[in-house]
Order: sequence, then C-alpha cells, then structure tokens
Amino acid sequence: MSVVKNAGRALMIGAILSAPAYAQVPQVPRVPMVLPEIPPMPVIPPMPVIPPMPMIPDFELPDLSELGPMLAEVESMLDRIGPIGPGPMMVGPIGPGPLGFGPVGPGPMGFGPKIAMAFDEQRSRDDEARQREDEARQRADEARQRAEEEKQREAERRQRIDESYQRGQESLERRAWERAADSFTRVIEAPNSARVDASLYWKAYALDKLNRQADALASVQDLIKRFPQSRWISDAKALELQVRQNAGQAPKPEDASNEELKLLALQALQHSDPEQAVPMLEKILQGTGSPQLKSRALFVLSQSNSPRARQVLTAVAKGGSNPDVQLRAIRYLGTNGTAENRAILAEIYASSSDVDIKRAILRSFMVAGDKTRMLNLATTEKNPELRMEAVRQLGPMGAREELWQMYQKESSPDLKRQILGALFVSGDSAHLIDVANSEQNVELRRRAIQHLGTMGRTSTGDALVGIYAKEKDTDVKRTVINSLFTQNNAESLVAIARKETDPALKREMVSKLSLMTRSKVAMDYLMEILNK
Repeated sequence: MSVVKNAGRALMIGAILSAPAYAQVPQVPRVPMVLPEIPPMPVIPPMPVIPPMPMIPDFELPDLSELGPMLAEVESMLDRIGPIGPGPMMVGPIGPGPLGFGPVGPGPMGFGPKIAMAFDEQRSRDDEARQREDEARQRADEARQRAEEEKQREAERRQRIDESYQRGQESLERRAWERAADSFTRVIEAPNSARVDASLYWKAYALDKLNRQADALASVQDLIKRFPQSRWISDAKALELQVRQNAGQAPKPEDASNEELKLLALQALQHSDPEQAVPMLEKILQGTGSPQLKSRALFVLSQSNSPRARQVLTAVAKGGSNPDVQLRAIRYLGTNGTAENRAILAEIYASSSDVDIKRAILRSFMVAGDKTRMLNLATTEKNPELRMEAVRQLGPMGAREELWQMYQKESSPDLKRQILGALFVSGDSAHLIDVANSEQNVELRRRAIQHLGTMGRTSTGDALVGIYAKEKDTDVKRTVINSLFTQNNAESLVAIARKETDPALKREMVSKLSLMTRSKVAMDYLMEILNK
C-alpha cells in the first residue's frame, strides 16, 4: 500500500516538473483619468415683475328669467349624470393634437362614463318608444285587415245566399221542382239571410208542384206567421188558397201545358198588339204564376209605349208587387232608359229604404247611362254600401275625371279603394300611376300597383319600373315584382334584378323569372347567373 502511495506521489512530481514554465507577465501601465472641464453655470436674469391685473368694472347681470326652461333641462340632465368629482376621466388628453379633455385639476374626474350612460339610457328609451309605435302600427294594421276580412266574409256570405236563391229561380223556370225546393231551403237556413220570406214563398210554390200540399201549406203559413209585414203576404195568401184547392188532387199535366200556352200567347202579343194584352198582363203579375211567366209579362209591358202599360210597369217598379217582380221592373226601366224612365227611377230611389232596391236602381242608372245622377249619389249618399256601389258603377261609365276628383277629396281609405277599382275598370292607367307614385297610404299604393299589373305591359310596364326604382317600402316593391310577373314582363324584371342589392328581393325576382320558361330574356338571365 505504501508502494502505491509513493508511486502516485512520484507521478505528481513528474507532472509538475514537466509543465511549461510561465514567464512573468509584464505589468500594463496605468492611464491616468482626465475629467473634462465643466463650464460655469450661466447667470439667470431676474424674472420680470408682472403688473397687477386691471380692475374689471362693475356691470349689470342680464335677465336670465327667459332661460328658465333651458336651465331646468340642464339641471335635469345633470341629475341623470350624477355628481362631478374624483374618478376616471374618459374623454381624452388636452394639448396639441386631437381635441380632448384630459385629466384636469388635482385628480381624475368621473364625468365621461356617466354622460355615456345617460346617452345610452336615452337611446334605449327612444328605441323602446319607436318599438312601441311600430307595434301599435302593426296592431292597427292587423285590426284593419281583420275588419276587411270580416267585410269580405260577409260579402261572400251574402253572395252565396244570392246564388242559392238565383239557382232556385232557375230551377223553377226549368220546372226542376225538387232542386228548387232544396235551393230555397238553403237560403232559409242560412244565418242572417235577408231572403227568408221570399224563399218560403217559392219553396211552397215548388212543393205544391210536387203534389206535397201539406209541406207547401206549412211553408206558406210559416211565412205568414214570421213575416206579417212582408211584401210577400198578399202573394202568400193567394198561394195558400191555391194549395188548399189542390190538396188531395193529383197533379194536372194540363197545368204545365196551360202555362206554356200562356207564354206563347204573350210572345205573340209582344210582336202584334201589346196594348191589348195589358189587362191580362196585370192579372198575371198579381197572380201566383211562375217567375218565368211573370218575367215575360213584365217584358211585354216594357215594350209597350201605351200610357196604361207604362203606368202598370211604374206601379210594379214602385212596389206594387213582390220584391222579385219589382226588381225586374226596375231593370226593364233601366234598359229602356228614356228620360221619363230615369226620372221614375230617381223618384223610387228617393222614396225607398230598401238597400236591394236602391242597388238595383243604381245599376239601372248605369245601363241607362245616367252619369249625372250616378255621380250625385256617389258624392251625397249617406249609406256607405250604396255609395261604394255608385262609385263602382261610375267605372264602366267611363267617368275618369269625375272619379279622380272624388279621390283627391275623399278621406276614407275604403272608399278610395273602391275609386281605384273604378279607375281600373275605366282603363285610367294615368291616374293609377299618380296614386302609385304619390299616395301616402301604403296599402292604397299597393292596390294601385296591383291594378296596373293587370292593365298590360305596354301601357304600364315602364311606369312600374320607375315606381320600383324610387320606392323604399319593401312590401310595395314586392307588389311591383308581382305585378310585373302578372304582365309576363320578363324584360322589366331582369332590368330591376340587375340593379337590386337586397338579396331577398333579388331572390324573389329570380324565383319569378324561373317560372317564365317561354321567355328568352328570362332564360338568358338565369344562364348568366349560373355562369358566374
């Protein structure tokens, strides 16, 4: 062990002896540090003495009483903003550059965030007010639409009743008694029907022809009991007597042939000597004959120029028979629209309170071409339904300027809508274009545009494109699109589609064009879209 230690010591000594000898490192001379000479501080001249501020002369404060409302508004705004004091200021730095209000005074202020909060609250209140206004407007529109729909349903209901009644009349003329009785039963059972008494009469008449006298008597007695003041009472009593006479008897074929013979005889008298037939015609009108027989008798009377025939026809038109016969007499007076007949119609109109009778007279004025009386009733009639009827009849009479003057003076949207329909019937596209461009009521603008769409592309296509170009309301724009589509006006649809930036409206136009497969313009535009 000691040998190993000695050997290791020898190796260490050899290594030290074999290492290179280090020369002594020369010492680097030190460079003395020389500091630059500091120039002496310049002498600061004394500050100039600031002269004292001149005294501000006394002046009288202006009267601020007129600013009371404004100051109250400012005070209200400051109350909403809150107190000004320490807090972060949020309006920006003061100094060169962008205008701002940096930290002012000894510390930050809390003015900015509260102003922003006040403005946000005011904006929120304004938005809520606008929303409430929009909702109120929408509710009003919905209520108006529901009322319009209710009117439409009521009109459709009356029309169905009138159609059932008319089918019953036609069945009587064809001697389809069972079908006639069914039609009049539907009129009787319809709610709020205005022709129940007439239908009870004609149902009893048809049942009598079917040899069902018991049912016929029940129907005519129901009429007499329920409608004691009806103008059908005299006819009903005459029919009741006839039914009782026929009770227990088989139907007589000669009855039908007898009526046919009477019709043939009346037709012959019509061409030969109408004056001779007047007493017999008057008797037929007062009897229980069929509607066809009474209608023929009235027609023969209307063709006669004799004073007696005109007197009978006038008496019937004034209500000397049942309402069905009266309406036919009024129509015949309108067809033969002499000045005398028109004067008789005006007299009946003024004395009657029956809306159906007055409506028939208005239509007779239209057939007779009596524009003066029609225009007078269109402006003075108190009943809205009759006034609208008069307005409608002015359309086929070509009263364009008269209708336009009425439109400009009228305030009722419902009546304005009827005037637009009459202008459409008269072919007055110029005034419809005026309404579409200048009317403040959106629904009336849309109605005018709808009418323009059915008046032909040649006269209204360019006008519809012009209306679309300056229109802001989306619903009105859609109405223009539908009107151009109704006209099959692909050229105009493509023209406005190229300029439209609203994706929904453009998609609607492309949808319409995709249905116009026979139009080359439409197909070319669709291919252009596909190739993009």
